[in-house]
Amino acid sequence: MTDRMMQFFVYDHLPSHLQVISKPFGELAQHMVDTLPLNAELSAGLRKLLEAKDCAVRAQLYKEINDA
Repeated sequence: MTDRMMQFFVYDHLPSHLQVISKPFGELAQHMVDTLPLNAELSAGLRKLLEAKDCAVRAQLYKEINDA
């Protein structure tokens, strides 16, 4: 399961201004997989970390309606 989740933490395909946002999340996800036991709580933690990463990337891309 964690191998399938880790695909969403890959960041090298992103433009550089998004890589700097996404990279720390990918590194933390890998650290979690490397150090924590494989169980439902790890999977839940990775899902929540993925949600946080997605929010951070969207925050970087966010534009006010009037800016568009």
